Amino acid sequence: MKFLSVRDLRGKSAQVWKELPEEREMVVTSNGRPIAILAAITEANLEESLSAFRQARAVEAVVSLQRRSIQQGTSKISMDEINEEIKAVRKKRAR
Repeated sequence: MKFLSVRDLRGKSAQVWKELPEEREMVVTSNGRPIAILAAITEANLEESLSAFRQARAVEAVVSLQRRSIQQGTSKISMDEINEEIKAVRKKRAR
């Protein structure tokens, strides 16, 4: 996988677009840190690519929530406790 800086993307964009189909993916960096991924797609696989990307982001979000729950010690809350919290919030909103 090829890494390129924001500067390279700006200054050599024509070259980047030519190389992208062969490379398939490129990671864009800013100050040496990854900030974006460029992926080669076609009209034929646009919807599938977007769907896969969205699914991957959703999985990432769930994993992040799970990690945070473990860190906060809320990963062991029972369903009864969860339901009580939901009831309390709904009751508060109804006021």
